[in-house]
Amino acid sequence: MNKIILKAYGKLNLALDTIGKRADGYHLVRMIMQTVNLYDVITIQEDDTTENITLTTNRPDLPTDQNNLIYKAADLLKKEFHITKGIRIHLEKNIPVAAGMAGGSTDCATTLVGINSLFSLGLTLEELRARGVTLGADVPYCLMGGTALSEGIGEILTPLPDIPSCPVLLVKPNIDISTKWVYTTLKWQDLTTHPDIHKMIQALEAKDLHTIANTMENVLETVTIPANPIIQTIKDTMLSLGAINSMMSGSGPTVFGLFESKEAASIAYYQCKQNYPNFQVELTEFVGQKQVQNQI
Repeated sequence: MNKIILKAYGKLNLALDTIGKRADGYHLVRMIMQTVNLYDVITIQEDDTTENITLTTNRPDLPTDQNNLIYKAADLLKKEFHITKGIRIHLEKNIPVAAGMAGGSTDCATTLVGINSLFSLGLTLEELRARGVTLGADVPYCLMGGTALSEGIGEILTPLPDIPSCPVLLVKPNIDISTKWVYTTLKWQDLTTHPDIHKMIQALEAKDLHTIANTMENVLETVTIPANPIIQTIKDTMLSLGAINSMMSGSGPTVFGLFESKEAASIAYYQCKQNYPNFQVELTEFVGQKQVQNQI
């Protein structure tokens, strides 16, 4: 086998709290992470014509050198394991960029998995996670997937029961949000409310979709929404169209809504397409840990 094709799934935050800050500037978080069935496609193959890494993509605005996490992941393993063959990687980008859905991190994680498999490096998931965290705080979660409690800077992970199946509507407005700016601007010491992570975990164990939805909270909305009111507008639109609840994912600007029925979600999807013709609108569903890890 000299070629492998993998799905790099995006993520949503069902809850996101910031509880402290380390001396190096990283914020300490408690989050409930969830994989969603919107994915990039990554093709990795050996290249006998060169010893270099060659990265191509369907998005001309994305870097294809060391400024791309895919390239960094490939370079890390190539150097560590003295891979002499060239590596050719193509990224088919579907997850919106700078959207709070860990698009770069999941591409990085999937590249680590692909190269580990393609070149028979024999690294375990834990060993891949140890390398992944050096490239990005969300990379270890993207390697694991499914529903999980994420703590520390995002690298301390506890698997949770799969969330009940339901339609998920995503709307990504045409604005890009800097995660660094959001966290730098966040006054975490002044937060007056925090997500009830314990209650959400209990609801996940009980398979109680309504309580899960009603417990959703993201403290980063206190920064991103005042600077970008369209996010609140989209949330209100989803709620008016029957979403159980709606929230911004990560540092934004992607908004997602949970629906009870495919019919209600479909109506909301077409209405959002009409209301926001220049935004990326997707109707999808959640993905469990087994589906993420059983690609190979």
